Amino acid sequence: MIRALGRPILQRIMRDRPLRLIALTFTYALVIGLSVIFAYLLRFDFDIPAWIRPSVLSVCLITVSVHLLCMFCFHQFDGLLSYFSTPDLRRLMLACTTAVFALGAIRLIFGTGFAPPKGVLLMHYLLSTLALSGLRLSFRHIRQIAFANGGRTVVKPRRVAIVGAGDCGAALAKDLLAKPWLALLPVAFFDDHRSARCSIHGIAIAGIPEHIAEFKEKLNLDEVIIAMPSAPAMRIREILILTRDAGLPCRTVPSLDQLATGRVSVSNLRPVEIHDLLGRAPVEIKGDAVREIIEGHTVMVTGAGGSIGSELCRQILTFGPAALILVERSEPQLFVIEQELLGQKNAATLLPVVGDVTQRNQMLEVFRRFRPHVIFHAAAHKHVPLMELQPGEAIRNNVFGTALLADLAIEHAVERFVFVSTDKAVNPTNVMGATKRLAEMYIQSLATRSSRTKFMAVRFGNVLGSSGSVVPTFTQQIAAGGPVTVTHAEVTRYFMTIPEAVSLVLQSSAFGKGGDIFVLDMGKPVRILDLALQMITLSGLVPHKDIEIQVTGLRPGEKLYEELSHGGESVSATAHPKIARLLSTPIHHRFADAFLMELYRALKEGPSDSASLKALLTTMLPEYTPFVSTPPDSSVPHAHPSAPPDCIRSLDLG
Repeated sequence: MIRALGRPILQRIMRDRPLRLIALTFTYALVIGLSVIFAYLLRFDFDIPAWIRPSVLSVCLITVSVHLLCMFCFHQFDGLLSYFSTPDLRRLMLACTTAVFALGAIRLIFGTGFAPPKGVLLMHYLLSTLALSGLRLSFRHIRQIAFANGGRTVVKPRRVAIVGAGDCGAALAKDLLAKPWLALLPVAFFDDHRSARCSIHGIAIAGIPEHIAEFKEKLNLDEVIIAMPSAPAMRIREILILTRDAGLPCRTVPSLDQLATGRVSVSNLRPVEIHDLLGRAPVEIKGDAVREIIEGHTVMVTGAGGSIGSELCRQILTFGPAALILVERSEPQLFVIEQELLGQKNAATLLPVVGDVTQRNQMLEVFRRFRPHVIFHAAAHKHVPLMELQPGEAIRNNVFGTALLADLAIEHAVERFVFVSTDKAVNPTNVMGATKRLAEMYIQSLATRSSRTKFMAVRFGNVLGSSGSVVPTFTQQIAAGGPVTVTHAEVTRYFMTIPEAVSLVLQSSAFGKGGDIFVLDMGKPVRILDLALQMITLSGLVPHKDIEIQVTGLRPGEKLYEELSHGGESVSATAHPKIARLLSTPIHHRFADAFLMELYRALKEGPSDSASLKALLTTMLPEYTPFVSTPPDSSVPHAHPSAPPDCIRSLDLG
């Protein structure tokens, strides 16, 4: 009843600044005045001498005035008063200390009729500091009464256990306690290294994570939160199994890179995801080197709406380009990434372009209008089975599109051209990998021309969460109740997160000297069957019981394992531990031009069947082993270039 009547008054005081200042001054004055009176009582054993009593009231008024002035000087009347942390306590103590020294000076000059005796002054200092600190801490509760639903959360809070009693776990507990509207009440910590007799923010450490099941009923736990962003992936997997066996749902805090950049707070919880179990350490790049080639320059990203292209745009924008050109063939995808980037800094520099990298006139207009300084070429067809059925489309987009952009880059004196390649370009067994390798060879051949443009390629494997990758496919299959399909029990792949791969691409762009191929350190290959088992477990299900796993056989063009370099390439270190440079002798650009002319004629004279186009690719790539079991009449008609690409227009076979 009292709370309901007082809430409107509290809300008005907290929202009306003049009224809030008056209420705050009165409250501070009352607390300081009471501390002065109580200091007198303590000093004289609750029996103030008669000769001092007449001056107590005047001394009290002077003391309160001095204190209020000092508190105003140390900004104790502004700021968000319901938040009180170590810096706020430091300023409050400085205000109280300054006030005491000022009162001491008044006493020396004017005597005890204007300031308290020394003993009273010391006691007042201690009492006022404690009382004002307690008052500031109480403001949070007052704010909850004023604005919360009757001072209570709308729903009953879930009782959670936090795994990890380090800095992250302590920060999470503090945040949850300060935000009751999240409806998460931390009741225990579990930690591998802290003593069970300790507590943090009043929350006891119950033991090691292996005791979670034992304490589930004792503490009436509803959920477990893993607060160990730097823990090894193996330990995260173990804890996940422990929580599953205990029948408790499990979430985790954001990753270290998200926490470090301030994009999210520690209480932005999320489900445990597969990349948490792969053990990928956060990537550190030398931002100054990347900033030097991007800041103040015009940067173009092709395939800007794709998984890699969109993340390139996000990260490039943080380095302050003069303009960022987003080239994308899909208008819906371009709209999505443009709308997302408009909320970031430097959004005024965005220049979205709906365009196809295989169309010379479109791309020529882009180069003439915007004069890009750096190009990141991520536009490509990348789905292996689809490109096996349409090799002509893969050649048109991946080979001729790259060649067209590269020639325009030379023509318009672009400083750097970074081609996003794939580990499937090494000893390829599919059309997609073969066309990516041909594109690599073409941009390497341009180093034999006289040009100021520095061409380079960056080669990496699968990225978690990209369109068409195995992780989203498994997620959909698990959501549908299974089965989860794996092509082969022993197939392995390299995996990276999208932000990690893009960060290393940007770093590689600063290393390129011309004709370079860089390969990224992707750690150890992951068996796809193990990935399927872990994803089913992450979903709270039991493999082969709740969700079946079916082995379907390798698809056309698919390999059991991927490689990072072929026999003709030697590996050299760079300044970054996760980036290596592959050294090989580039073919002369005249031979590259001649082969592209042959490819162009084959497409123009078509329709050619898949087997014929694959056979033609092997004449340029002896290491390519095509998949030939597809019947000739099953090939899908492919698109033909409407005009020869720029490299063929300027061909001189002499």
